[in-house]
Amino acid sequence: MSEFFAEVDEEVRREQLKKLWERYSGLIIGAAVLVVAAVGGWRGYQYWQGQLAATAGSAFEAAVKLSDDNKHAEAEAAFNAIVATAPSGYRTLARLRAAAEAEARDKRSAIKLYEDIAADRSVGAIPQDLAQLRAAGLLVDTAPYAEIKQRLEPLTSQDRTFHHSARELLAVSAWHGNDTTATRQWLDLIMTDSETSQSLRARAEALRALLPPAAKS
Repeated sequence: MSEFFAEVDEEVRREQLKKLWERYSGLIIGAAVLVVAAVGGWRGYQYWQGQLAATAGSAFEAAVKLSDDNKHAEAEAAFNAIVATAPSGYRTLARLRAAAEAEARDKRSAIKLYEDIAADRSVGAIPQDLAQLRAAGLLVDTAPYAEIKQRLEPLTSQDRTFHHSARELLAVSAWHGNDTTATRQWLDLIMTDSETSQSLRARAEALRALLPPAAKS
């Protein structure tokens, strides 16, 4: 008797599945087609991105070679071409390198390019900080300390990638501006930071030696 009921149940299930298929077969097939298309599209997108990255990598190496050969105008043009076509990672690197190549022909243009990168949140915090640092480095001999401080002071906190370099540039800028108090402030911060490299400590000591003796309290 139990086998009979089992056969009945099986027959009922087959009949229900048949009715469901007749009713929803179009939707089921359509969903399956969409899944296959989506997977295929994603695979195609990944392949396309890989091809773009490979092409951009080769173009970037060629542009670096031009720079190494002191063909700065050609290198700048090559990096700008990468900016126009490459994926985001290579695009950001190429923007930074194009700005560096521009330094050879026009410092003001290079500063503007760095400033544009520093203001572009889409590139990420580290490239932004690096661009701001490079712009300040081009200005440190001519711009007033107040301007350099405005540009770089946010970069000097311990959690920022280039805080050592930012502090050093601020010390140099303050020294150029004859602000011995600010110069000592930044040099002391450099010297008391346990993560400061030996080479930076040596430069800080050399700059400190140029300062007049500190007034005794």
